[in-house]
Amino acid sequence: MQKAIRQLTSLGLVESRPGVGTFVRAAPQPRPADLSWQTASLGAPQARLSVLSSTHRAAVPDAIALHSGYPSQDLLPGRLVRAALARASRSEVALARSPVAGLPDLQAWFAGQVAAGAPVGVTPPSARDVLVIAGSQSGLSSIFRALVGRGAPLLIESPTYWGALLAAEQAGVTLVPIPTGPDGPDPDDVERALSATGARAFYAQPSFANPTGTQWSPQTSRAVLDAVRAHGAFLVEDDWAHDLGIEADPQPLVRLDDDGHVIYLRSLTKSVSPALRVAAVIARGPARARILADRAAESMYVSGVLQAAALDVVTQPGWRSHLRVLRQNLRTRRDLLLDSLREHAPQVSVEHVPPGGLNLWVRLPDGTDSDQLVRECEVQRLLVAPGNEWFPAEPSGPYLRLNYSAAPAEQLSAAGEVLGRALRTVL
Repeated sequence: MQKAIRQLTSLGLVESRPGVGTFVRAAPQPRPADLSWQTASLGAPQARLSVLSSTHRAAVPDAIALHSGYPSQDLLPGRLVRAALARASRSEVALARSPVAGLPDLQAWFAGQVAAGAPVGVTPPSARDVLVIAGSQSGLSSIFRALVGRGAPLLIESPTYWGALLAAEQAGVTLVPIPTGPDGPDPDDVERALSATGARAFYAQPSFANPTGTQWSPQTSRAVLDAVRAHGAFLVEDDWAHDLGIEADPQPLVRLDDDGHVIYLRSLTKSVSPALRVAAVIARGPARARILADRAAESMYVSGVLQAAALDVVTQPGWRSHLRVLRQNLRTRRDLLLDSLREHAPQVSVEHVPPGGLNLWVRLPDGTDSDQLVRECEVQRLLVAPGNEWFPAEPSGPYLRLNYSAAPAEQLSAAGEVLGRALRTVL
């Protein structure tokens, strides 16, 4: 008993009063922290940097989560990833510093993926043109800083990936929106914008764009690349969904380029694991040197363990089998959600059925307050993302982005029913 009392006393939970007894200490009332000084120190927030994207919201228990930017765990190669991490942790890379530009074998793999589809007569990039980075988001920040620069114009598709908008704002570049449609942007719009602004770069997602899921036509791809070349500019090609084709395969524009106009990003985060934030930038000439210098200043190098594990996964015999199954599962889930929307929420329209990627881009009835609808959906335990986060300027209409890969297949049939009920509430 005495030993227990001494232990409780040392923890400050009881106090002994000689001649009186031992008493439980009163729970201390913490003083509220005064953080008001930070308001003056930080100043007014920048609009986009002041809040996280709706895709970062924590999932409500028992809710149908269609807001995330990632596929559900059952769609990922978990067995391959765990085995690869175990092997990498026992290898030399677990104790060594990685080369700044990445592990040579992983550089060669990324370069080989591009070279495999290069047409005859085009010199594909080599391993030395590859920079391994910690996720494509960090690559976008470096590219915008190194190749565009603060205050300079950057052409960007509208709508487009919200993370690119965030990276552009952090880099201080001036955005020039280019509207995009089912076949991509109008090359004439790109040409006019390059001429009018003198922009040195155009950021785009030609394959399975986030959020719309569109894929550029071959004619659009060649015409845009010709316009970029004619103006001595760069095309920043974000091939985020390279492994997520359903009815189509990606056709990266970098395969058509051997003179350094295309700055290519490819991430493994969505198809391998969110825990393995491994991606690559492929760039040639002085542009590569500038991006590498920015990345080295930002993060020095990427963990060799993560690089080795990622390379292990994508070179295993089971990787190709995983991609075949993934394609089938993405098609099933996409179609389940489409059918549910058609049956239970006929007020909305899906203007383009995506041939790949993870998302449906859903047009709401004119006059719908998308933010109010998102809140009403959450009350009814459906998490969705408002479309205004994907526009670099004013939204062209009310939209939602629905990730059909984030929730279990059995929940997708109910999602349209909840959305339709929420719409009737807010309209």
